[in-house]
Amino acid sequence: MFGDLKGMMGKLKEAQAKVAATKQRMNTVLIDGNSSDGMLKVTITANRELKNLEIDDGLLENKTQLIESLILTLNKAIDKATTINEREVAAVASEGMPKIPGMDLF
Repeated sequence: MFGDLKGMMGKLKEAQAKVAATKQRMNTVLIDGNSSDGMLKVTITANRELKNLEIDDGLLENKTQLIESLILTLNKAIDKATTINEREVAAVASEGMPKIPGMDLF
């Protein structure tokens, strides 16, 4: 039953290292988000860190519109980043997971 436990543990550590490397790489994947009117642009990493913010001068005159545009645009970019991040990490994690007998039943 535990014949290749050492081998499985090695594969698990290897998978953990690949996941960590993928998470680190997500710091270099940039996602742009633009407001529908084009007056606001955000750039974030796939780890959801804000890298750049461009605001058209016309938005600075209307605080309410600026806030609404920021919230909508940032949320769209964060959704994209989350999707990319989760997909990449899941792909790396699943390829490195050892096959444990019986676990495919769940």
